[in-house]
Amino acid sequence: MKKQYAFLVDTERCIGCFTCAMACRNYYHQVEGVVWRQVHPLSEEIYPHRERAFLSLSCNHCENPACLNVCPVEAYTKREDGVVVHHQEKCIGCGNCIRSCPYGAPKYNPVEKRAEKCSLCHERLDAGLKPACVQACPVEALQLIDLADFEETNEVQYPAGYPRMESLNPSTRFVLPQTPKMVRR
Repeated sequence: MKKQYAFLVDTERCIGCFTCAMACRNYYHQVEGVVWRQVHPLSEEIYPHRERAFLSLSCNHCENPACLNVCPVEAYTKREDGVVVHHQEKCIGCGNCIRSCPYGAPKYNPVEKRAEKCSLCHERLDAGLKPACVQACPVEALQLIDLADFEETNEVQYPAGYPRMESLNPSTRFVLPQTPKMVRR
């Protein structure tokens, strides 16, 4: 397998603090209402322990990205390391990418009148740094991995409630939460 950077979301570690989302917002100065990384609590139907498990989600940097395939002006490129980059200066705001992504990664910026999304802090990667969200996580629940040399153990690609789009092959992997253990004395 060739190099493919991906996010590893460890729901066992995530405390739902939103530090990853705030780091992204602070680094890119997104306009009001435009959020590239979101933290979602797992619903009780999926994980029955209220306020105990969260998913930190942004672009999946898919192997076969829908956004790239539907863009009429080639505003998306896929780098050799698997990062899907959106070039805002090329975007015409048609919304094809927004409508085609089943994961909701591209967002419409009403000020710029065009789409934008997480590009995995590719400029930071090129400088030898971690993405802002990964660097900011205080509990290391969000990590950057390379799927080419990542040895999966208990990680999953499609957690419950997550769209299963095998043709896109999203890169994000998840460590699922475990049921809390009862301590008896």
